[in-house]
Amino acid sequence: MDIRKDILWRVYLCFLGIIGLGLCVLGRTFYLQNIQGKYWRSMGDSLHLKYMPIEAERGSIYSEDGNILSTSVPVFDVYVDFGAEGLREKNGKRFKENLDSLSIALSHLFNDKTAADYKREFEQAYSIPEHYHLLKRKISFDQYRQLREFPLVRLGRNKSGFIYESRDKRINPYVLLANRTIGLSRKDSTKNVGLERSYDSLLKGTSGQRLMRYAAGAYLPVEGAEVDPVNGKDLITTLDTYIQDKTEDELMQMMVDNNSIHGTAIVMETATGKIKAIANLGVQPDGTYTEDLNYGIGKATEPGSIFKLATLLSLLEDKYVTVDTKVDCEGGVKFFSGLRIKDSHLGTGVISVQDAFARSSNVAFAKLATQYYQSQPMKWWAHLDKFRLNKMTGIDITAASGKPTIKKPGTSYWQGTTIPFMAHGYEELVTPLHMLMLYNAVANNGKMMKPYLVSAIKEHGVVVRNIDPVVLDPKIVSDETLVQAKACLRAVVDSAHGTAHKVVFDSAYSISGKTGTAVTALDNRGYNKGNKIYQASFIGFFPSDHPQYTIAVVIQNSKASKKIYGADVSGTVFKKISDHIYKKLLSKNENTKSPAIDSSSYQYFGMKTDLLSIFNQMNLTYSDSSNAGQWRTASMVSSKAGLKAVAADQNSGVPDVKGMGLKDAVYLLENKGLVTQVSGKGRVISQSLNAGSKIIKGQKIVIVLN
Repeated sequence: MDIRKDILWRVYLCFLGIIGLGLCVLGRTFYLQNIQGKYWRSMGDSLHLKYMPIEAERGSIYSEDGNILSTSVPVFDVYVDFGAEGLREKNGKRFKENLDSLSIALSHLFNDKTAADYKREFEQAYSIPEHYHLLKRKISFDQYRQLREFPLVRLGRNKSGFIYESRDKRINPYVLLANRTIGLSRKDSTKNVGLERSYDSLLKGTSGQRLMRYAAGAYLPVEGAEVDPVNGKDLITTLDTYIQDKTEDELMQMMVDNNSIHGTAIVMETATGKIKAIANLGVQPDGTYTEDLNYGIGKATEPGSIFKLATLLSLLEDKYVTVDTKVDCEGGVKFFSGLRIKDSHLGTGVISVQDAFARSSNVAFAKLATQYYQSQPMKWWAHLDKFRLNKMTGIDITAASGKPTIKKPGTSYWQGTTIPFMAHGYEELVTPLHMLMLYNAVANNGKMMKPYLVSAIKEHGVVVRNIDPVVLDPKIVSDETLVQAKACLRAVVDSAHGTAHKVVFDSAYSISGKTGTAVTALDNRGYNKGNKIYQASFIGFFPSDHPQYTIAVVIQNSKASKKIYGADVSGTVFKKISDHIYKKLLSKNENTKSPAIDSSSYQYFGMKTDLLSIFNQMNLTYSDSSNAGQWRTASMVSSKAGLKAVAADQNSGVPDVKGMGLKDAVYLLENKGLVTQVSGKGRVISQSLNAGSKIIKGQKIVIVLN
């Protein structure tokens, strides 16, 4: 009996426990539904509804002459909703009828799978059904347009299930052209470089947002619930695509021919400080060259002899010397505090300061700086400070590595050899842009301009902000100093003893500048003979009397380089760049035909058969002064044409192709066995080989069109 009661007691206790637990569950359910119901329903909605960003269209970057340097193009990710109502109605009749033709079309468009592979993929995804099946990522706009016309797809989203998500891809249409300066735009904007980084806040615009509902395994947009993005603004740079293209071409040619390590060339508009071109090239492991670092702005090095201009300006401004002051170069070798300084070229004796500058005597400038500034080093340092050689350039590109290092008296770095070595370009670190600013200030009558790369900001094609030139210092030295300094810079090129005379002098215009050849240590392994390499520089301006452009070329040579001196390496590049600029933008000798007598007079040059075909088509009357030869000039006055035979039909000698179009000129020259190199657009205005001169088969002839 006791056992029975004990069992019943346990059963009743369990029964009561179950009833109690049930009452707790019911009570909790009531509490959640009625007391906390509103909170949990809103939480559920938040899990199914969310705002997703709509990226703004990034602004474009243009050259000053209107060419696109960087822009965004749309790319598309393509998905298929195989659960779409229109796709599955009537037991999937529409899907089955179009599947074969769609698979074939996709195979031809993307060329990555066979039609059978696409068909198998679609059938498998349809059987699940997969609501957000990824078909393809990053297809181009052209592919997107073709895809929209494919079988099934052209029926629309509901009937085909095709979904497109658009996003922007950043491209540089000119590829290498100013690539490092324009910069790279990445998803993580902190990793951008160049203008893409410096002006990121303007270029990127403001993102919008779209309300998305999570349903059937995918987020779908809620119609009418979105905030449109505000697209980014456009930048108008100071760069000129013609100057930039020629600058890169000439820098590349020299570096390839001379096996150089890296180099930069910067072209500045003298009066404004606008950077018209900046090329930066570095050698890659495979031997090719690319814009891997902004060497002109972001790499500070020992400048070598181009720094002598700062020494010269200081000495002249303090009136310690004039250009006629005599200085003994002591045969090109002298010791300072036990360290030897020598002239790279054959040493000489007593010469003038101007001649010492033209010959680039290290000894002369080390002696003069030591003589006048060793006892008053702060006076020397104050000049370098005024020349802004110890400050960041202020250019609108972030380049922390471009910070200069100018030693200051009183610090632990200041030694007895500091002044003589700084005087000729060692024991300091500056970027090529720092030196370019100083040379440009001399060319600009003492006015130092802030270098800049962006001249305007546009929104929807309308200029919203112009960026004007900024004067950093209206007068870095006196007019008297400037006159003497300019004479020295011109002597470097014009004087028979000038270091740049042989390379730069032979021009249709005058050039002033300075060469520099700095000894550097290969991979920081010291300056011993086995590790010693050279940095070649040339900085100058032209035309000398009325400077329009200032150019800096700095190239780091390698142990394999055949040429090492500033004139031979960088001076050659400078000369070729300045020739292009002068011919295109500054030459007053246009080499074009004289103006017509009146607006109804025109002249053409081409094959007789082509000209007659045009005249007949236009019902124009004409007369031909000769029956011989294939080539004619056609002078048209008041709707009447007169044909004259020309010397292009000569059997010997270089033909005269001035006035011809490109097609006729190339046809005629290459049929004579010449190799044609073309520059410009339009009609031929000049040719490098004189008309009638002897033809050498395979000889190159350069023709310029305008």
